[in-house]
Amino acid sequence: MELEKKISEGIMEAMKAKDAVKRDTLRNVKKLIIEAKTAGAEIAELPDADVIKIIQKLAKQGTDSAAIYREQGRADLADYEQAQVDVLKQYLPQQMDDAELTAAVKVVIAQVGATSMKDMGKVMGVATKQLAGRADGKDISAKVKELLS
Repeated sequence: MELEKKISEGIMEAMKAKDAVKRDTLRNVKKLIIEAKTAGAEIAELPDADVIKIIQKLAKQGTDSAAIYREQGRADLADYEQAQVDVLKQYLPQQMDDAELTAAVKVVIAQVGATSMKDMGKVMGVATKQLAGRADGKDISAKVKELLS
């Protein structure tokens, strides 16, 4: 709810500053938010958690696209994609560093009572919900494997 307002304000600021990259990036986010609101039952405001998922998805797509463009020697397109990802990251929660992730996963392992790799599914289910938006799924998975091995 709050994040959606920040995005709308960001669009206005970008328009005033004539920042085309920021304006276009945030307009794309706003479009996806509106689509999510009207996809099923009409929703007045999308929860921040859902907005974060939308932004994370766009950031991941942009990062992947930038990598592909770099492989193909298209630095101009890669730079544009990276600029969009940088704008998106401003609206995401601060990512956890390795030490914070390790501590959080250890807490989840203790909560679930996991003792071996057989319990990885249980740990991942709880960890991904608790750490949503603050850590990437691949990083969580790698840390769970490391700690349960």
